[in-house]
Amino acid sequence: MNRKRILKIGLPLLGALAGFLYWYKVGCLSGTCPLWSNPYISTVYGAVFGFLLNGVFSSSSKKVAASQQGNSQQDPNQAS
Repeated sequence: MNRKRILKIGLPLLGALAGFLYWYKVGCLSGTCPLWSNPYISTVYGAVFGFLLNGVFSSSSKKVAASQQGNSQQDPNQAS
């Protein structure tokens, strides 16, 4: 499996696990917190957060690859 696919699948799964663990360990027992009082909602929010982190990591790797590609194609006659 390549790195991009691992990030695309793995980060939402890790986020879902983190959301569930947050509900389990911290949670909101009184029920006044709509996001964290329900394990299903906290798990979905964690997965969405993991998916959004996936976008951050994939866009930063594209920028690095583009900058490396641009540096290797400089004109050899141009003085640095």
